[in-house]
Amino acid sequence: MAAREGIERAPSMYLQVAQRVANDIKRGRYSSGDFLPSEPEMVRMYGVGKHTVRSAVGELRRMGLVESLQGKGTKVLPTGGILPPTTVERSIQRTTKGKWSLPETTATEPSAVSRTTLDGPPGVLLDQQDQDAISVDRTLHDPATGARMAYRVIIPLATAADVPSLAEQPEARVNELYEQLSEAGFSLAFTEHVTARAPYPDERTALGLNDASPLLVTYRVTTDADQSRPLLCEELKAPAATCQLTFSVTPTTAPAKRATRRRSPSE
Repeated sequence: MAAREGIERAPSMYLQVAQRVANDIKRGRYSSGDFLPSEPEMVRMYGVGKHTVRSAVGELRRMGLVESLQGKGTKVLPTGGILPPTTVERSIQRTTKGKWSLPETTATEPSAVSRTTLDGPPGVLLDQQDQDAISVDRTLHDPATGARMAYRVIIPLATAADVPSLAEQPEARVNELYEQLSEAGFSLAFTEHVTARAPYPDERTALGLNDASPLLVTYRVTTDADQSRPLLCEELKAPAATCQLTFSVTPTTAPAKRATRRRSPSE
């Protein structure tokens, strides 16, 4: 029986068109501020269908090389692209009175509260795989840019057992949840985990995405610093094409280096 050999497949046609245009942009054929040829012109130039051209332009947007302007066409961006228009501030501040302060957000509809079983990244980060939790889901909206984001707060039932008020009003603002944890005697610390992936079909519908541009997915874990015990998890999903995450970074003291003991000649 003949051995199976690997077969190299050529890139999809839309990727070939996108790469051709990307090379033209890098070589200066199209400068920053120029508009690419129209869709019918690109169909004739490359001998492909209009759907292939649309997919190629979508790929160029994901590369950060162009932006599509309603009624005007596709505009070439400065080299390296531009920062997305929606700034999502992720800082946390503590007031002098011990209250927690977070950036304001606008929800488009009432919170949806449900009971869930922890799995995936939240289950791993909370160290409670397959355990029960309360899930609070909100859809956030930036009125200035129209960007939509999905936001979820996950409260393990083990945490709610220690702080019953969390279960009584899980849909409270997250800074109020922090305050309830602090009043219960927990010393809070926060860790943000940021990743990216392609959106699922239902996420594309919920967030109004027109293509498969990647999602920024962040998991903020609130931990009891004294016991290194995870207490809450917040999940935020934001379209990477229109949103940038901004953090305030506070330097921490580096651990002291151990002194190396010299051996005496007799050792």
